[in-house]
Amino acid sequence: MFEAVDELVAEHADLEKKLADPSVHADQANARKLNKRYAELTPIVATYRSWKQNGDDIETAREFAADDPDFAAEVKELEKQREELTDKLRLLLVPRDPSDDKDVILEIKAGAGGDESALFAGDLLRMYLRYAERVGWKTEIIDATESELGGYKDVQVAVKARGQIEPGQGVWARLKYEGGVHRVQRVPATESQGRIHTSAAGVLVTPEAEEVDVEINPNDLRIDVYRSSGPGGQSVNTTDSAVRITHLPTGVVASCQNEKSQLQNKEQALRILRSRLLAAAQEEAEREAADARRSQVRTVDRSEKIRTYNFPENRISDHRVGFKAYNLDQVLDGELAAVIQACVDADSAAKLAAA
Repeated sequence: MFEAVDELVAEHADLEKKLADPSVHADQANARKLNKRYAELTPIVATYRSWKQNGDDIETAREFAADDPDFAAEVKELEKQREELTDKLRLLLVPRDPSDDKDVILEIKAGAGGDESALFAGDLLRMYLRYAERVGWKTEIIDATESELGGYKDVQVAVKARGQIEPGQGVWARLKYEGGVHRVQRVPATESQGRIHTSAAGVLVTPEAEEVDVEINPNDLRIDVYRSSGPGGQSVNTTDSAVRITHLPTGVVASCQNEKSQLQNKEQALRILRSRLLAAAQEEAEREAADARRSQVRTVDRSEKIRTYNFPENRISDHRVGFKAYNLDQVLDGELAAVIQACVDADSAAKLAAA
């Protein structure tokens, strides 16, 4: 059933050998990359080995059960374990979001509802800060615009994990489901006649940008040499020392003719090319982040809700996954784990079905 896992087992063993080599750790960036992949594969390999051992145990128990009926109960128990291990392994093999281990920038914007919406945005901020505190994350308010009656018109907060994190347990892995319009139903503090009002606030969640490394494949480069132009010198205008480098996949061009030798000009042109490719990659990353923001909240409108916070009934409802609970006061105090887990489980089930 899981024959393809053998390749992952082989990769895991290869990584184990590499990480045991002290020379590998001389390159810290590469060592971190290998460690990350090793950590991702370890639970898959461990579960797969348990699954295979369980299969062997079932066969042995069945052989004994043929002669001794007392082993029949053990066969049933082992078969139950087999189903659990199979489900667990299937889940581990579901493709992961590559951003799951990243930290996030979380923004809360007041929307429909005026001052009441700003007060609700403040409640949401407190909920996320309390939740982060419960799970051991660090938070930092980057920017905030407060409203006249309290709360926030707009607030941005950085949420970061502490220390080593388990695969799939990063900040983005948990908070990415929070993006969308959150609707509140309650009697506002500004309401004198006790009427229930509905307002909304938007939550935007994006992975925190990291510096983008640029790797250049020499096969992707076209290097042209030509005679330098401009005021003279012994080598200028007399030799083909100027260099023009074209990055074929992107069409980005860099050239240099200021140095005396072709080799020096080539090195300088490569430096320019790397910086231009880095800037282009960062701009692309920013565009993708902007697209992600727009997909989460097109407009902060009550009709685009993902979740409702109903104060009179002490009820919280997530409309995407059908989650409903009557502990809104506790959720707003940071007990958000069950709500988030419902979204995680639904996402995993959808990916598993697609796989």
